[in-house]
Order: sequence, then structure tokens, then C-alpha cells
Amino acid sequence: MLFQWFENSCGLNEEQFRKNIYMAAVCRCYPGKKKKGGDRVPDTEEIANCANWLKSEFSILKPELVIPVGKLAITQFMECSKLADIIGHSFNTLYNNNKIDIIPLPHPSGASPWPRIEPGKSLLQKALSEISNHAAMKRITAKLSLK
Repeated sequence: MLFQWFENSCGLNEEQFRKNIYMAAVCRCYPGKKKKGGDRVPDTEEIANCANWLKSEFSILKPELVIPVGKLAITQFMECSKLADIIGHSFNTLYNNNKIDIIPLPHPSGASPWPRIEPGKSLLQKALSEISNHAAMKRITAKLSLK
């Protein structure tokens, strides 16, 4: 679903996305399954144990734009009580001594209907438009159009 969002909004197919967009995980180790099925959300200690990986990646990459996908990723950069309050907006912050723009997205999992119903559907489109119009994304799409 995530790749469809980027193809429809930015014109990047999955192969182009994977070659040009760096993806990182909040927790590097698979936390396992819940007792009743489905993936278990990593706990605070597991996330803290992996935090240095993300900080190191920021030090190396110095990203201009960060697109946290899902509430777990979003909360690594900002408070998020309700998705409707932040999806569709761009934020500026300092993370690990790097100035970054953050444009959060909802999780693309089929388990949540949020991106498929209002207000999520409209807010998702607004967020994807913000991403598509961001200078960092425009540089990527311009580079690809020259090939």
C-alpha cells in the first residue's frame, strides 16, 4: 500500500522508491507475535535499545525530510495523541542535532481502516501532496526524469 501511495502521489514506482528513499525501522529486531496473533508492538526498552541505530543513521545521512509511517514511528519525533491532528501537516524539528522536516503518514496496514475513511482519507492525500511538493522529493523526481 505504501508504494502505491508514492506511485500515485509522487510518480515513484516501488523500484524507484527503494533505490532513492532510505527506509529505517524504529526497532531493528522483530519483536515477535502477540498471543492472539498479529505482530507485537516493541516495548519502550526494545525501542530504547535500538535508538542509537537511528541516531547514527541520522548522523550519516543528515536527512532533510523524514516521513514517519505509523504512530510508533511518529512518536519517535513528536507527540501524537490523534492521527487527525498531525497527518496532512508538515513540521520542523531538531533531531540528533539535525534540522528536519517531518511529514507523518498513517500506517499502510490493511488492519486499520483510518487511511480509507474520512477524515483519514483526505488527510492522507494532503500529506502525500506535502511530500510530493517538498524540495527533497522534487529533487528525487527531477533526477529520475532526467534518466
